[in-house]
Amino acid sequence: MAKGLLEGTLGGEEEKPEVEPPDALAGVEAFAAAIAAKLAGNDPEVARDTSAFLKKQAQLLEIQAAHLTDEHEARLHFLRGQAREVDIRRFGLRLRVGFQLFLILGACLISGWIAIVIHDAVQSSSVVIDPIDAPPSLAADGLSDKVLASGLLDVLTRIQAATRSSAEHRALSNAWTNDITIEVPETGISIGQLERMLKARFGHDQHIDGDLIKTKSGGLALTVRGTRVLPRTFTGEAGDLDNLLTEAGEYVYGQSQPGLWAAYLSNERFDKAISFSQASYATVDPSERPYLLDAWANAIAFKGGDGANREALALYREAVRLKPDFWAGYNNIMASLNGLGDEEGAVRTGEQLMKAAGGRPGRAPEAMYQNYDGALWDFRSERAEMIADMELHGGVGTTNPNSGAENLTIAGTEVQMHDVEAAALRLKTTPVDEKNPPDVAAAASDRAQLAEEEGDLKTASREWDAFVSLYANPAVWTNSPSNICSAALTYEKTGQPAKAEAALNAVGSLTFVDCYRFKGDLLDLRGDWAGAQEWYAKAVKLAPSLPAGYYSWGVALAKHGDLDGAAAKLKLANQKGPHWADPLKAWGDVLVKQGKPKEALAKYDEALKYAPNWKQFKEAREAAAKEKI
Repeated sequence: MAKGLLEGTLGGEEEKPEVEPPDALAGVEAFAAAIAAKLAGNDPEVARDTSAFLKKQAQLLEIQAAHLTDEHEARLHFLRGQAREVDIRRFGLRLRVGFQLFLILGACLISGWIAIVIHDAVQSSSVVIDPIDAPPSLAADGLSDKVLASGLLDVLTRIQAATRSSAEHRALSNAWTNDITIEVPETGISIGQLERMLKARFGHDQHIDGDLIKTKSGGLALTVRGTRVLPRTFTGEAGDLDNLLTEAGEYVYGQSQPGLWAAYLSNERFDKAISFSQASYATVDPSERPYLLDAWANAIAFKGGDGANREALALYREAVRLKPDFWAGYNNIMASLNGLGDEEGAVRTGEQLMKAAGGRPGRAPEAMYQNYDGALWDFRSERAEMIADMELHGGVGTTNPNSGAENLTIAGTEVQMHDVEAAALRLKTTPVDEKNPPDVAAAASDRAQLAEEEGDLKTASREWDAFVSLYANPAVWTNSPSNICSAALTYEKTGQPAKAEAALNAVGSLTFVDCYRFKGDLLDLRGDWAGAQEWYAKAVKLAPSLPAGYYSWGVALAKHGDLDGAAAKLKLANQKGPHWADPLKAWGDVLVKQGKPKEALAKYDEALKYAPNWKQFKEAREAAAKEKI
């Protein structure tokens, strides 16, 4: 019975095929009806009970379904709340992380600022003008401590601006350029109590103070004193405050920075620069001695005269011995050797400079190679170095003032580069101090060579006359001894052979490549070819590292039809001076005559890099290009 009931309820469909369940049950009631119908065939009472049971189960399921619906909405609400809470927590976390990063960044900035302040304090070597005391009676007249400190500061600034110092010397002057400050509380110019404390503890500042009083006679007495500056009093009339401040400022400058003060004096006050250097050398700090020696030698060289270059050379060499990385010293040694006629020695010194600097480019500034590049006729580099030097030093530069204004030297270099327009413009825009013989001489030499470049030999001769008239001045011939030899060919071509000979003989016993090679050109013009070659050979032997002798010899050989010999000499000239356009142009001309336009064009193209505005060169190149086609 039980078995039959179970089989009838859960199975046995194959035994009672007449009762088939619906194909699809819509719900629990349908399922209950199906079960009841199934059981009705066996026992109606069981069917009723089963149906009632299943209906109750259906009601329970409906209640559960309603409950689940309500619970689902509650759970969704809860989950949405949790999602919002997660978002809020995430935002809070991000905010906290951002705030922490902000704190870390702030701490880093503060730490960095503290490190900078400490570093600046340790490295500080400033000249600080402290208040200069004055009695109330003077303060009432406007002579307050601020006014007096400002006046002394102005004097120091003017001296600093007028000091023509080299790049190496300029590093020594940094304390004077941007770090001269007034430490007067009421001015508001202060770096803060902390920074002052750090500088006082760790720095090397020089503090200058003083006082101004009225004398019994009604005049003024200004006393200055400071770190490593002994007190000194300067007196004058009541209206002489400017003079007193100037005297006091010069004294402070000289006592604080003897090397810079000597450099300042060497610009014009040669004798005072020499006497100051002699008197101070034994007592200055050893680190100052190379700079003092350099300024001392400059004053001797700038003053000029017999033996000036040799005397200066000894001082320059001692400066380099004391400070092997004193790059300006090397450049000045080269200048002295050039002035003495030892041009080969100047090239060797330039090579020593490169070695000491660790190559080129290296630790030495490019401006320190001016004399080296000039000897090798690298005019493009020399011009760039001088322009950079001027731009770094207020348009004045640091070259020898007795060689003329540096802008005039650049104009001469542009003539050598055959850049007529640039040289003419620079000459036109450069003021010439008519009371300064080196300036006037340099301008005359530039104008003469420019006229020669333009083919105006008459004007060139007249300008050379002006230069020759100034050559006797010691400051001119000491610092530009070989320039006069350049006048010889102009004089010869304008029918003035006596002047030509005089120009070549003006250098006396000194020996220069230019004078030797121009002597060869002169003899060639006069038909003495054998004598000319002898002087060309002397020029090459005198300074085998310089390209000029080979160049002149090669041009002369080409003129006389020895094209192979000319090519050989011009090749050597190019090897010695690879950045000089003239040998390349002349070599190209020879190759054209040898029927090698393609090779000639290559030489012209190379020369173009070093003389891009040379008119005759461009014409020759165009002709070679057409012949190649």
